[in-house]
Amino acid sequence: MITSIDELEHYFKDHNYSTYERENYDKFLSHMNFSFPIKSIHITGTNGKGSTANYIYNIYLAKGLKVGLFNSPYLSKVNEMILVNGKYIDDEEYLSLFNEYHKEFEEYHLSSFEMQTYIAFQCFIKHNLDLVVVEVGMGGFIDATNVITPLISVITNVSLEHTAYLGRSTSEIAYNKAGIIKEDSKAVIGKVDETALYAINEYAKIVNSEIIKVNDFHNERVEGNNVIFDYYPLKDLKLNTRALYQCKNASIAIEVTNQLKDVIDIDEESIRKGLFTVSLPCRLDYVRDNLILDGAHNPDGINNLVESLQKSEARPIHAVFAAFKDKNIETMLISLSNFVNDVTLTTFDHPRARNEEDYFLYLGDYSFNENYLNLINEKLTQYPDDVVLVTGSLAFAGKVKEVLK
Repeated sequence: MITSIDELEHYFKDHNYSTYERENYDKFLSHMNFSFPIKSIHITGTNGKGSTANYIYNIYLAKGLKVGLFNSPYLSKVNEMILVNGKYIDDEEYLSLFNEYHKEFEEYHLSSFEMQTYIAFQCFIKHNLDLVVVEVGMGGFIDATNVITPLISVITNVSLEHTAYLGRSTSEIAYNKAGIIKEDSKAVIGKVDETALYAINEYAKIVNSEIIKVNDFHNERVEGNNVIFDYYPLKDLKLNTRALYQCKNASIAIEVTNQLKDVIDIDEESIRKGLFTVSLPCRLDYVRDNLILDGAHNPDGINNLVESLQKSEARPIHAVFAAFKDKNIETMLISLSNFVNDVTLTTFDHPRARNEEDYFLYLGDYSFNENYLNLINEKLTQYPDDVVLVTGSLAFAGKVKEVLK
């Protein structure tokens, strides 16, 4: 029996496998006679799926429904992956659920994410919720979350990521993500290129499902600490962030609620209240007036970040960058360095984090500092009137946020 969350997190770290197949998990689900009776919304995408999931969750919460949210990864504590009615699952309940199924988890050699997903689903069933919003871990077809039949599926966007698992091209990755779309259903699609859209449409034809493309948002601007935008027919919607890129994710959330009005009626007040409630950590997160944390961890994410900063931040910016070993950092660094004053590479305590040796191709163009905390403090001291931007990895931004607390 595991008796503390710290002990459980160490256990999960030991069960993060370098390759992934669904065979053991499917046998486990069959053995457990798993079924999921709760209405659900299932979300995938290269970027923005966590934000979109949070916006949808908070809109329905504002409506007064009993709602659950499963999202990943967590920044500080594994409990953050499961939200029920506005609160994280507490340690006692999480440990109780884990220990209840620990024997079977071991017997079927489940991965950490498979265990975390199953615990979340059992938690939602136990709380007898009206609706749950489920974010995939990675991809679509073989993701551990892809064992439910949602009211609607969502693909926020598609770009090259996890190519060893999901496919070598945008179309292959899009087709993989489309694997969450179920027979005779609907799917809301964010802005994707023609190649990705073609692949998604091809899969939708096979499962006889309708594709709904999100409309354009308009009149987006930053006013103080908020983003204001229009999404027809709603005007002057307010987000609790300065990140203009969140307009894309909020628009998808609104469209999802529009498409589900026949099942769960939603009013304008709930949409407005739900959108404004969300304040996500490490998404253009001004932890101080001159220190921004942003978890952009792929080229599209960095491009969205740069585009947002171009429109909202006039001060010079100094970037502190750390990334995982499997990320395409060349494109990310080029996009960043074309906009900010300087980029300094660093590392952090994580098994997947790049160290100095992993940056060897880039050390001619960028300096490296082993100690990220010293580096951030040096930049803040050296440039008191400028802005320091911490980015490159959501795990890195989360680590910095935790340390700064």
